[in-house]
Order: sequence, then structure tokens, then C-alpha cells
Amino acid sequence: MSGTTTFTMIKPDAFEAGYTGLILQKFIENGFKIKALRLTHLHKEDAEAFYAVHSARPFFNGLVAFMSSGPIVAAVLEKENAVEDFRKLIGSTNPSEAADGTVRKLFATSIERNAVHGSDSDENALIESNFFFSHFDRP
Repeated sequence: MSGTTTFTMIKPDAFEAGYTGLILQKFIENGFKIKALRLTHLHKEDAEAFYAVHSARPFFNGLVAFMSSGPIVAAVLEKENAVEDFRKLIGSTNPSEAADGTVRKLFATSIERNAVHGSDSDENALIESNFFFSHFDRP
């Protein structure tokens, strides 16, 4: 059975462009409830820790630099089948391949600056939520 929560971040590119409100509205219009919301700025060490799973990849340093380059908005969202439905809503990592109407098609500029992060599994949704919101690790 799929879980009811997922995690997202509105990335520095979308925040800088002023898309935060429009993106959050898109989430709500698609049935997601915002359970936690936080505006913050990741320090380099925080970005390295959050993306540690990618540390051996060639794009890691660029990703860390980008994600620590400006404010982000972290959020925990709730809906039945949250992770799968959210992944459909945000679209392909590459906005040129994303379906019309998806968040990345509407607000991303490139594969590297793709507007939002979305958890890829129920397990990662919990881990990522806990990274920003400590109360989600309580039963």
C-alpha cells in the first residue's frame, strides 16, 4: 500500500524566479495538503548531507553548489498515494521531456535547474521529511 505523505523542496531557481506561490497552489489544486512548510537556506554541509546518496556521481558538486546558492522551501505534503501522484505532478527531471501542465514543464529551465525536488519512495519521503522537520520521526 502506498503512503500518504511525500516530501518536496522548491529549489533556489524557482524561488528566485518568484514561482513559490504558483507552485504551492499547483500542489493544492491537485489534492495535496501542506502538513509542514519551511523557508530556509541550505548551507553547503546540509546540501552535501541531504544529497549524500549522490556523492560519487559527477554532478554532485554542482548540485550541492546550486542547492546552497539561495533559499529553498521545504514541505511535507499529504494525499493518498502521495509519492506516485506527486511524481506525476512534477513531471520528468528534464523539463523538455516533462508532460504539459506538470510543475517542471511550467517552471523549470533545465535538467539541472528543474524547480522542485520530489521524494522517489515512501521510505525516502520519511527520511527527507525528517531531515527538515524533526517531528516526523515520532510515531
